[in-house]
Amino acid sequence: MSSKSSGHVNNGPHLTFEEFVTLFEETQNWSEYEAAQLERGALGHITTSVVLAAAQLVTEGVVIPTALPWNTVAGLDNHKPALHYMTEMGDSDDEQPTCNKDFIGVDYHGKAVSHLDAMTHIAFQDQLFGGRTSSDVVTSNGSGWASVDKLGPIVTRGVLLDAALFEGKDWIEPGTAIHKSDVLAMEERFGFLIGPGDCVLLRSGHFARRNNLGVWDPSDFSAGFHFDVMELFKERRVSVIGADGDSDVRPSPVEGIHSPIHVLALPALGIPLLDNLQLEALATHCAAVKRWTFNFVIAPLNIPRGTGSPVNPIAIF
Repeated sequence: MSSKSSGHVNNGPHLTFEEFVTLFEETQNWSEYEAAQLERGALGHITTSVVLAAAQLVTEGVVIPTALPWNTVAGLDNHKPALHYMTEMGDSDDEQPTCNKDFIGVDYHGKAVSHLDAMTHIAFQDQLFGGRTSSDVVTSNGSGWASVDKLGPIVTRGVLLDAALFEGKDWIEPGTAIHKSDVLAMEERFGFLIGPGDCVLLRSGHFARRNNLGVWDPSDFSAGFHFDVMELFKERRVSVIGADGDSDVRPSPVEGIHSPIHVLALPALGIPLLDNLQLEALATHCAAVKRWTFNFVIAPLNIPRGTGSPVNPIAIF
């Protein structure tokens, strides 16, 4: 990891496009799933025993949301602002009670909205998870394969990888990659072991940096996972990956691939992704109680044929 000063890139080692194609083929595990469960991918690792074990982590009654506020203001990190306006205001005395109504709308796949990526969100060489051809199953009406409505609510154990705390910093500088070796070292330092069904969350301190230094465009400059972590997450049977960025380090360490973590997680391993989480309050509580595991609840909207959903995941202690 070794986060350096602002502007420094520490995202290697690197791969060529051809080497990444080989890595993708070696990583994908479609044959491990029965046909009836294929569209839920790695969520199949969340068994009833995993849910029950996660419930046992609720001992304090503390509830911590992890979604960003609905952001309607354009900026460097909000290219497509969310919409919110009133459609009815209770300013008439003709009828009682009066009613206030509003409209919300959002193009949520970006850097400003906390959201869940379903497996159908990313294709690699026109392949979706399970080997379906994206151009065959995705139309202007949405996706006919591995869409967000197939995922349902997710209740499991959350694990916070607080990379900033691990480094003794307020944040990890953009351009810094978190490696498999860093994850293993954080397990040892913070006293947990990532296991089947877990939702692994990476805190780089993205929003601490934003609040202190100002806004930047993370589309091409962000801290995140190096692709070498995916071997570990596959081995441990992780079900969901999330971050206060979008999990990918940028600039990308792979030639011609902007988001290698997205490619290895979604079409290769069937692991849904949580992007743009606000993890500062969660990190503060974890450090206070010296526990980095918790019950975690994700409830995506039930959107038939949807590629994902805005979400407000909840950590419960």
